[in-house]
Amino acid sequence: MKKYLLVLAFAVLAIFKNNACNAQEADVFVPIAKYMETGDSERLSAWFADNLQLDILGTVNNCTRNQAKLIMKNFFANHTPKSFKIVHKSWKSPMTYAVANLDAGGSRYRVIIYVKSLSDRNEIHQIRIEE
Repeated sequence: MKKYLLVLAFAVLAIFKNNACNAQEADVFVPIAKYMETGDSERLSAWFADNLQLDILGTVNNCTRNQAKLIMKNFFANHTPKSFKIVHKSWKSPMTYAVANLDAGGSRYRVIIYVKSLSDRNEIHQIRIEE
């Protein structure tokens, strides 16, 4: 009976730990979405990996964090964001992604953001913006 209770206790703990990890991953996109909606390339860039890929309206750039920050700043200057809504998330660790709709500059775009979860932080490795 004690073995059964011990196994049951470990199973319950494992479920709670898994749910807590998923909740933490879910929170990753909350600040990212806020910065995309406000067009804050400075704060968004804090989430960038040292090197990442930006695919902005078909123009693909493999760039450094600073280069990506400038590209996003330019995009937001030309396409002022009005709303950003995440419509789908995938939690397949270590690489998670979100699909969102961005209303900016009078147009609507689909945005896909790939985030890699590391042991001590989360990093954006790719942003794709499509019409």
